[in-house]
Amino acid sequence: MSSLPTNPPAAVDAAAEARETVPVSTPATPVAVIDVGTTSIRMAIAEIGAGRQVRTLESLSQAVSLGKDTFTRGTISKSTIEDCVRALTSYRRVLDEYGITRREHIRVVATSAVREAQNRLSFLDRIYSATGFDIEPIDEAEINRVTYLGILPYLKTEPSLAEATTIVVEVGGGSTEALLVQGDEVVQAWTYRLGSLRLRESLEEFRPSTSDLRHIMDSQIARTVAQIVEHVPEDGRIELIALGGDVRFAAAQLVPAWDAARVARIPVPALEKFVDKIAALSPDQIVHRHHIAFPEAETLAPALLAYLQLAHAFRSQHILVTNFNLRDGLLKDMARRGAWAEDFSKQIVRSAIELGRKFAFDEDHARHVADLSRQLFRSLQDVHRLEPRYELILYIAALLHEIGNFVSHVNHHKHSMYLILNSELFGLSHGDLLLVALVARYHRRSKPKSSHEGYASLDRDRRIAVSKMAALLRVTDALERSHSQRIHELRCEREDDLLVISVPETDDLSLEQLALKQKGALFEEVFGLQPMLRKVGG
Repeated sequence: MSSLPTNPPAAVDAAAEARETVPVSTPATPVAVIDVGTTSIRMAIAEIGAGRQVRTLESLSQAVSLGKDTFTRGTISKSTIEDCVRALTSYRRVLDEYGITRREHIRVVATSAVREAQNRLSFLDRIYSATGFDIEPIDEAEINRVTYLGILPYLKTEPSLAEATTIVVEVGGGSTEALLVQGDEVVQAWTYRLGSLRLRESLEEFRPSTSDLRHIMDSQIARTVAQIVEHVPEDGRIELIALGGDVRFAAAQLVPAWDAARVARIPVPALEKFVDKIAALSPDQIVHRHHIAFPEAETLAPALLAYLQLAHAFRSQHILVTNFNLRDGLLKDMARRGAWAEDFSKQIVRSAIELGRKFAFDEDHARHVADLSRQLFRSLQDVHRLEPRYELILYIAALLHEIGNFVSHVNHHKHSMYLILNSELFGLSHGDLLLVALVARYHRRSKPKSSHEGYASLDRDRRIAVSKMAALLRVTDALERSHSQRIHELRCEREDDLLVISVPETDDLSLEQLALKQKGALFEEVFGLQPMLRKVGG
């Protein structure tokens, strides 16, 4: 007989935290992140040291016309693709000089300009074949997660934000991302199709005069600002945090003594005067006067006009600006090895519970199955060998596995999958949401099949992960067959080809044993162990 790890969740957390905080004498790991954006390709090279500390070594940037192509023609031109190849080839040489060659030490992402391009796959394939970089087009949920990770230190160190409702806004080249934060918790997140470059390019064919252009941009921006204001509660004090290179440029001009480790406060009247000056200039004049690249000059006026309108709409006396950028968040994410921050995980769980309540789920049952699933995941770490991030995906799937009953009790597992896929869960990317939906779908009935929609689109690693998580969920759902929440503690042991799940001090387990016999086949098929329930104590 071999005993499997049985640490309670709190003990596991404490042990993990101790391992993370005790200094180790290992050398710092050099890593790099590359952001393929709407107007430029930027790379940050850093070292990740003991305690997950990140120290940036070098930052590089090269202008490209990705956004101009996508937002006007819908496709990325051949010349722009080759510009990107040349830029990324030069970055590859720099990485070779630093000795950064392992794939897990390099992350390359792309935002809306690549994500929305009709020839996106051809672009990604060309880059990969020429440079070896596997570009990951990230969606809004992933951007929100990385943004939260980056601004969290500011939220915790700025006393003025503790009691306020904070709107975190970034006007990018292709879209505007907004987070509604109370304290250090994200309440809501939205994405709007207002982008500084997208806006300018949409007006370019009309060739308006400079004064007319300002008026038209103001009108277009006002529509999106009205949507943002409508989403924000009116009660309480509101603080506005602006992210993005355009507003950082304005802060550098207006707050020359800015300590980049803290937020800069730009008085709204000062910002208004600066915006008036910028909006009166053409992009060529901005380049000449302020010595910035032309693609950055094109986005400056529309982005600053949007921030100014937001400040007026919320009657703000100032806006707060941080030195955070997407690459900072990506580096912190690499330091965490892709694991979700505890604060962020709690917010994903809260979002899932709110979704479950929307569909009138049995909350006590759902929470209990989720808690048992977490216990089983941790106890069987040496058996399933899944990455830590899958613990949260399993937990969310367990919370939502029966929401399909809102539609019909017949085939409710399929209805659960449909509802999850067509709902918004804060903080989960489309890929993660698909995993949650599939695990919920496979909590009963047929096992995963290559012909099933969604499952067939996954790569091998994620298909295996779904099968493993579904097998775990079937076991814990069987243990809660009575919907009575009477099993609270599990202890797992291996006896030859059996997985013995011991339950202390619980009355008659015949109902759960029958359910486990019915639902344990997938677990045995995936892990080669037949699950068996045993009562101990009493």
